Amino acid sequence: MKLMFTVCLTVSALSVSMSTSGQHYPAKSVRIIVPYAPAGGTDIIVRALAQKMSESTSQQFVVENRAGANGIIGTDIVAKSPPDGYTLITTTNALLINHWLYSKIPFHPDRDLAPITIAGIGYNLLAIHNSLPVKSVKEFIALAKARPGQLVMAASGAGQPSHMAGELFKQMAKIDFIIVQYKGTGASIADLAGGHVMLTFGGAAGLQPLVRAGKLRALAVSGTKRLVNMPDVPTVSDTLPGFDVSIWYALLAPAKTSREVIAKLHGETVKALSHDDMKLRLAAQGYDVSGITPEQFAEVIRTDLVRWEKVVRDGNIRVE
Repeated sequence: MKLMFTVCLTVSALSVSMSTSGQHYPAKSVRIIVPYAPAGGTDIIVRALAQKMSESTSQQFVVENRAGANGIIGTDIVAKSPPDGYTLITTTNALLINHWLYSKIPFHPDRDLAPITIAGIGYNLLAIHNSLPVKSVKEFIALAKARPGQLVMAASGAGQPSHMAGELFKQMAKIDFIIVQYKGTGASIADLAGGHVMLTFGGAAGLQPLVRAGKLRALAVSGTKRLVNMPDVPTVSDTLPGFDVSIWYALLAPAKTSREVIAKLHGETVKALSHDDMKLRLAAQGYDVSGITPEQFAEVIRTDLVRWEKVVRDGNIRVE
């Protein structure tokens, strides 16, 4: 009986090992948590990705929005989930910014999550209300220096890339303006279009229609290259070399998820991103396709953690 019990335990252990090794993964549906409200950039990318991955693996990749506390609530759920590959998260740079912005966070982004890949990269536009008498980043900096603390910028939320782009811009240009936090992108853009605030670093996809309609003026792109569909708009780095606030949309698993499962998820993500309709779908929204390796993504995390620590510290920024 003891021998049979030992054999059963061994077989059971081997079965569990095989099921989580990646060879037979996924054997059931996979939950992907988005720690933000529906309809944002993260939602757009992950839902398109989940559809392709479901088709490829014959298992459902189910997207679940768990918004709250600037992404912390949903991220904590994943960080504390079993490392079996069946609970994942899609999030943004805010994951790393939050680490320095909040005094108490129940997880560490580098230790408690396993990087899979960056699926897509988006960019913000530095856009201003038409009443401002400037047409370039250089002219805006000159105006801000002449009117210190008087201009008001709308940000889509504390710790979001739009907020930190504004903070980095202030620090690198050595200017001062007020940053007002909104609960979402829609309200911030509406107030900018209405002239209640004077500038924003907002998602290119959401701002482009207003720019083309002549309601807002686009001064620059937050990334290091110009947008394909707005080639006449320069980058901020053309005026402030080294400025780069690209927004990555990434897939991560709980720490200690096996390398085999991580490799399987990376491969399925890259396969999904390789479809022409997927590329066109993301390009139409202003996103670039990525698909870097888990090792490359881990290096991005380490580098960005150091970078945003400096921005938060130098700006004396804190959110409770």
